[in-house]
Amino acid sequence: VPWRWPRSPRRSAAGCPPAGQVRAAFLRFFQERHGHRRLPSAPVRPRGDPRLLFVNAGMNQFKPIFLGTVHPRSELAQHRRVVNSQKCVRAGGKHNDLEDVGRDTYHHTFFEMLGNWSFGDYFKEEACSMAWELLTEVYEIPRDRLYVTYFGGDPTLGLSADEECRDVWLRLGVPSSHVLPFPLKDNFWEMGDTGPCGPCTEIHYDHVGGGRNAAALVNQGSPDVVEIWNLVFMQYSREVEGNLLPLPQHHVDTGMGLERLVTVLQNKRSNYDTDLFTPILDAIHKSCGAPRYHGLVGAADVGRVNMAYRVVADHVRTLCVCITDGIYPGFSGAELVLRRILRRAVRFSSEVLQAPPGLLASLVPTVVEVLGDAYPELTKNADQIMDIINENEAAFLSSLERGRRIIERTVQQMEPSTNFPAEVAWSLYGNLGFPLDLIDLMLEEKGISLDSAAFNKLALDDAKRKAGGPQAAQPENTNTHLDVHSLAQLRSSNVPATDDSPKYAYTLGQHGQYEFSPCRATVLMLYRDQCLQKEVGAGQHCGVILNRTNFYAEQGGQDSDQGYMIRLGQQDVLFPVESVHLCGGYVIHAVTAVETLRVGDQVQLFVDEAQRLACMTNHTATHLLNFALRHILGDSTEQRGSHVTAERLRFDFDTKGPVTVEQLQQVEQVVQDMIKRNEVVHMAEVPLTLAKRVQGLRAVDEGYPDPVRIVSLGVPVESVLTRDSEAAMQTSVELCCGTHLLQTGSVEDLAIISERQLVKGISRVIAVTGSQAKQAREVGQCLAMEVDSVSLRMKQRSTSIPEMQNLSKEVGQLTKVVSSTAMPQWQRKELQTILKALQRTANTAIKKLELQQAEKKAQSLLAKHCNQPVIIDTVPADSLSILMKVVNQLCDKSPGTSVLLLSPQASGEVLCACQVSKNCLPVFSAADWAVAVCTQMEGKAGGSPIVAKGSGNAKGMQGALTTALEFAHSKL
Repeated sequence: VPWRWPRSPRRSAAGCPPAGQVRAAFLRFFQERHGHRRLPSAPVRPRGDPRLLFVNAGMNQFKPIFLGTVHPRSELAQHRRVVNSQKCVRAGGKHNDLEDVGRDTYHHTFFEMLGNWSFGDYFKEEACSMAWELLTEVYEIPRDRLYVTYFGGDPTLGLSADEECRDVWLRLGVPSSHVLPFPLKDNFWEMGDTGPCGPCTEIHYDHVGGGRNAAALVNQGSPDVVEIWNLVFMQYSREVEGNLLPLPQHHVDTGMGLERLVTVLQNKRSNYDTDLFTPILDAIHKSCGAPRYHGLVGAADVGRVNMAYRVVADHVRTLCVCITDGIYPGFSGAELVLRRILRRAVRFSSEVLQAPPGLLASLVPTVVEVLGDAYPELTKNADQIMDIINENEAAFLSSLERGRRIIERTVQQMEPSTNFPAEVAWSLYGNLGFPLDLIDLMLEEKGISLDSAAFNKLALDDAKRKAGGPQAAQPENTNTHLDVHSLAQLRSSNVPATDDSPKYAYTLGQHGQYEFSPCRATVLMLYRDQCLQKEVGAGQHCGVILNRTNFYAEQGGQDSDQGYMIRLGQQDVLFPVESVHLCGGYVIHAVTAVETLRVGDQVQLFVDEAQRLACMTNHTATHLLNFALRHILGDSTEQRGSHVTAERLRFDFDTKGPVTVEQLQQVEQVVQDMIKRNEVVHMAEVPLTLAKRVQGLRAVDEGYPDPVRIVSLGVPVESVLTRDSEAAMQTSVELCCGTHLLQTGSVEDLAIISERQLVKGISRVIAVTGSQAKQAREVGQCLAMEVDSVSLRMKQRSTSIPEMQNLSKEVGQLTKVVSSTAMPQWQRKELQTILKALQRTANTAIKKLELQQAEKKAQSLLAKHCNQPVIIDTVPADSLSILMKVVNQLCDKSPGTSVLLLSPQASGEVLCACQVSKNCLPVFSAADWAVAVCTQMEGKAGGSPIVAKGSGNAKGMQGALTTALEFAHSKL
């Protein structure tokens, strides 16, 4: 009985099914009609896959099954037939649709992928039949509008056309004129450079129809004929060497974009005209009052109003889904991409649609209405989504207006036919958080180009500086490190030292956010090319000395702040502060002068708060780590150095020996306990002599100012200063000038991702905090499951040499991944120990199996060539290693015999191995024998007078056997 989808009365005037009904019908069809297990969508934040920014395909969560790394006892391993609708984001990384969104009517950053999977269950016949049934009988798509493609083969890979798939479609009644072969690039799917892969078959839909034959338009980029469903048949594995081996289990992985399917079923030509988007587009229109959306593109879209509608509608869906799944706009990785998406949407909303602030957040209830039934987590988190969007939008609108003024002003001052100055663009990008594409778009509107070469150089210099840490800013030394003469001149001129106490002026807000106090200052002196100057021209790099600053200068192992300053009364000119240094009591700000800067100028300072907060987090975490190391490894553990950046922290310390796995775990646990207790971080300046009396005080061997700053975790500074107090023995108390959190709970988590001995007696650990630590733990858990899976399969002790070799190869690849991936170091060490043992086990098993196989073959050949002085023959062998062992076994069992064996391979190669009896030396050489034989086969060989090996081409094998015999006879 044909399965029918229950159609609700909620249909459009044209009788088109709503998107929710289309999605539900897909899921129910496979679940009820074909026995698939329905799974919820995975979050768009990838779990344990550092190579992905976002989940970008339905198969991401099933990769362990395809790769064979799934734990046998896990729930994932029990799946045979699965169906779901997966939330996907393609923005950033390899699959990046961000720049195309809005320009056309079908690109999206967020989309839904409908998919059904078979893991070692059904294959081509059933998969194609189910797909055809769903499309033609359930969704009732006219058959004459559908075209199917199949893999047409690739002679270079030795792959023939997928005629099995073609014949399946023909049997299903698809006309031969609608069944089309295509090459590797169109119809062969690969997960990556190595791993599972296979031919695929795609189903395409002709929007025009009318009885025409549109076969010539398939895969030609025509908007009239589009792919709607891809069925991948995973039947091969691409090896490291590039060759393809059949998979032990065949899998089916299909993907159909819901947006495209709904476009077809609702008889539309654009995804944005379906009810997945029209409610959002209507809400945009009501909120901003711009002309209605008409689906225009290119030159027809005057003022890019329609493009703005599409950008905002697409991006707000992405924001809702990502924020719900725990990805918030931020400053690195997926968070940075989401920040750019939000800012792109804000820019189109405010500048093109002239929408009031708050438009994006006001669209959230509409998005929830459209997607909430399928993804109930959206409904649950709607208020949080709106708060986060509003907060980020408000911050960017302020920056956007300032950036627009800066661009306008800069363009007015530019000479005709010149490029936009890279320094200004870099300032916008680095200080106001302008995505580069927005800068390009705003300049494009004015017919101006950015000086890309100069901009890229600035970006490269910045990347080098960040990568190199404190030592990377060498080119700026002449502007930021005061020479002795300049210092003397400053003092003789009575220029006061910089008051940098405002760098500690921050508080915790009502909702737990850090609030940094503003700071105004006066330019006291400028420094350039080792000279003090009263004025510096536009475009020049210089050091700026102020009477006061809230910027943290690089010291105590903590990176300096970055940010910008503006001249009071001139809000639209930003002077980027690239680094900050302390020299002789003067704080020197490394600045690019966008305009002329003079002594006496009044400025306001803006610290990059995100970078500062990240440094504060990692510095407080460094103190926690210092205490934990002393607590676990003993009081003799002394700090030897540290470096704190926004990305991570590094800590060097004395150690009597290698730190064990158990000690690393214990250190992390001590830190986590202090984080959970959310200890108050007490800070106070005290006389140096008084501070040094504190029992248990942690201090490095360096000069400290007097008074000195004490940082105490959980215990007030007054308490640790009390005579005979042992309070500092039970917590972290350090002399430190750095900036810190006000409570330890904000660290959230700490993971030590590296530990090694620099020299004997000194170890270095590298750790990450917060979300980075959480991600490192997730990756570690996933890798542990993969290692566990390999271990279980190894214990089954396969008697097949290829299977054991594949296991050995898998262990080798896992070893590389474990060594190079950011994960808890204790777990890395554990997994490396296990993998080392597994590699030994695999190698031993392979050697044993090869010896057993060689012994059998040698016994057979010995019986065939009884008491012969020379044995020349062909024998099947899986590898040169086995062939050599057969030769060795023969010579061991018959000491006076010289042996040469050839082994033809399926690839057309012939392996050669030989050994000469010592009695025949030096007249008869194994190396010469092998060279003569392999040359006959157009191959190469080498070895010693006793043993040699080589290979050649199968076409010359018969001649090679004759050559081998003639060569031997000539020498004996």
